[in-house]
Amino acid sequence: MKIRNISKQSGGMVTRLKTKEKDADYTAFQLRITRRFCTIALLSTAIVIMLYLFLWKQRMGEWMVRLIELWTDIDHEDAFYIYNDYFRKFKEVFFAMAIILIFLFLLIFLFRWLTRYFKEINQGIDCLLAEQAEQIQLSPEMQPFEIKLNTVQNILTAREQAARAAEQRKNELVMYLAHDIRTPLTSIIGYLRLLEQIKDLPEEDKRKYIHISLEKTYRLEKMINEFFEITCYNTQQITIAAKAVDLYYLLAQVIDEHMPLFTEHGNYITFHAPESLEVYGDPERLARVFNNLLKNAVNYSSPGTEIIVNAEETPNHIVVTVSNHGKTIPDDKLETLFEKFYRLDESRTSNTGGTGVGLAIAKEIVILHGGTITADSKNGLTVLTVTLPTSK
Repeated sequence: MKIRNISKQSGGMVTRLKTKEKDADYTAFQLRITRRFCTIALLSTAIVIMLYLFLWKQRMGEWMVRLIELWTDIDHEDAFYIYNDYFRKFKEVFFAMAIILIFLFLLIFLFRWLTRYFKEINQGIDCLLAEQAEQIQLSPEMQPFEIKLNTVQNILTAREQAARAAEQRKNELVMYLAHDIRTPLTSIIGYLRLLEQIKDLPEEDKRKYIHISLEKTYRLEKMINEFFEITCYNTQQITIAAKAVDLYYLLAQVIDEHMPLFTEHGNYITFHAPESLEVYGDPERLARVFNNLLKNAVNYSSPGTEIIVNAEETPNHIVVTVSNHGKTIPDDKLETLFEKFYRLDESRTSNTGGTGVGLAIAKEIVILHGGTITADSKNGLTVLTVTLPTSK
């Protein structure tokens, strides 16, 4: 086993892509309604003008006189005077009423046309309630409404999937807790039963069984503490005591503590970091982060391979990576690597890991420090990256 310490200072710029949401463009919808309204107003005016030019001004007067003659049974001259006194002198009023009536008729037609849009929106809402997978489609001029409805549909679908995933994770949690706690508890009960039932058990066997039971009890206590800890992080009951931390010394100390584990597994470690590296955070919890990352690297690395710990400072962040050589982690499992009670070994044996909350706890601690933690795995090389804000 060998340790190499190489100091390296490098710089880099961290860029952030900012996306700006544009307001929905309702211009097409507004123009469509405006054009339809103006068309109706012009059409009603044109109809009244046509009535005036071709009916009232031409033969409309004669028709009105004849109607008065028929209804009142008077001669033509008297009927003309009645028409002149009661109708012709008030023709503006009659035309205004005609304009209003025609406009109202066409306006009703406009409202019925607008109702079609409301029906489309209503059908879109029905699709949301029916939880249909198909995208909602509206008229071209209603594209902003279509986009918003489809956005709501996507959000609801994502929430439903998240709820189902949460329910599944809850069921898995119960199953995992039962499995992980039952395993050491069964051993403890078994050895204690032997001690109770076999009275004349040799003293050497007694010490052996007590020692095994105590080890299993310690393991059970550790598991329960980890379960409690991750629950506290999830309920935001954990706070950090931040201060300036010598990150170089902290990493070197954590690596030194893991030397027996590296030796047992046949691994050797290479450590790259500048000695002046400093971060602002909780030293105890940061040590827990890198402790969990190193344990994960050893558990899932091939025997006799190199584990690399690299730390460097950029203008705004400190980046720490822990790399190990082993099996390539599929992309779909990379997304769930930091979830609670997730382990790469589906059988959940104790040979390749603990309770499955180590990386989840590390993630919660890093988030509390305002940082991020990610994983990448290609060609047998798995890299876990922790990014923390600089002390500056």
